[in-house]
Amino acid sequence: MMRDGQPARDVAATGTTLYKTDLLVFSHLRWDFVFQRPQHLLSRAAADRRVFFWEEALPLPDGKTEPYLDVQQKQPNLWVVRPFLPFALEGQPREELKAGMLAAFMAQQGITRFVAWYYTPWALRFTSKLKPAVTVYDCMDELSLFRGANPQLKQFELELFRRADVVFTGGASLYEAKRTQHQNVHLFPSSIDTAHFGKARLRQEESAGSVASDQAAIPHPRLGFFGVIDERMDLDLLREIAARRPDWHLALIGPVVKIDQQSLPQAPNIHYLGQKAYEQLPLYLAGWDVALMPFAHNEATRFISPTKTPEYLAGGIPVVSTSIRDVVRPYGEQGLVRIADSAEDTVAAIEAALALSPAQRADWQARVDEFLKGNSWDRTWAEMDRLIADRIESRATDVSKVESR
Repeated sequence: MMRDGQPARDVAATGTTLYKTDLLVFSHLRWDFVFQRPQHLLSRAAADRRVFFWEEALPLPDGKTEPYLDVQQKQPNLWVVRPFLPFALEGQPREELKAGMLAAFMAQQGITRFVAWYYTPWALRFTSKLKPAVTVYDCMDELSLFRGANPQLKQFELELFRRADVVFTGGASLYEAKRTQHQNVHLFPSSIDTAHFGKARLRQEESAGSVASDQAAIPHPRLGFFGVIDERMDLDLLREIAARRPDWHLALIGPVVKIDQQSLPQAPNIHYLGQKAYEQLPLYLAGWDVALMPFAHNEATRFISPTKTPEYLAGGIPVVSTSIRDVVRPYGEQGLVRIADSAEDTVAAIEAALALSPAQRADWQARVDEFLKGNSWDRTWAEMDRLIADRIESRATDVSKVESR
């Protein structure tokens, strides 16, 4: 079991003092992918405990014949663990191998009292024998509705509901769908790092001398999007906007996944800038005139609660979105985001956003700031941590009662 070519035995020793129960996280997302909910929450969790972020297995690279773990420290007290397995290994033997690698890793790192935190129920295939102090299911998406989802995923989610001590949901729509499936479900919608995205307001376009070089040459009006470009995007809507207003330019930032690159709309005024680091996003955001959330209406978007909604708003950029339920409520209803679905209505909404007078924009920004006040990932994590601590304490009390009999 190796880390950067060296034994991983020293992982526990390289972090700060362990103050709280270890956090063992099982995720379908890659830590180095788009920076979103897991990274926000777990970076904060690592302030006073060890966090081990276990990713889905990858095939062995060329030249390797034996399975191994790649362990990388991303910040003090936080490690990402990537299993590498033989490509041909499938089914139960594959899950048993992962379970054995996990058990060995936990023994090496002295992980004995821990919280098991799940982003994907699929991980139960190799973690079902774990005995955590508390089990958490942070349900940030309805994964069973995503393209290519395994039909058995719903069954595993039912089992995870049975095992979980506490369930968090990433949006109001998910909360409504899950609250009857568990006795301890809590709504934690997308939060915001206001200081980070507020940097966009402090930057002056081009004249500031601090601009995104690959975006600087794109003419205005400039419409922007950052996030994953996948089956949730309404590509026809993007194509129509570009065709109707060739003088507008669309800057699309993010990785393209699960869809054919050839299906992406192509036009002189559509610009694909690729994935950018989280630290760079305010720089790009500062250069937009309007921020877009052109989500399609399909199974994959039925329960989404886009993290980018408050991020765009904190950056001081007017937002136009399709009528995603968790955007309409509350952002659309409070007049913070313009809602439109058809190409005609979307173009009209963008025109209205572009036409805001300085006074109108100042009024809108004041309402945005009031709405976002007190909404932060720090606060969200603190509330989640309290719920976990309450559950640990409750279990300890139950054990004490039994032992005193």
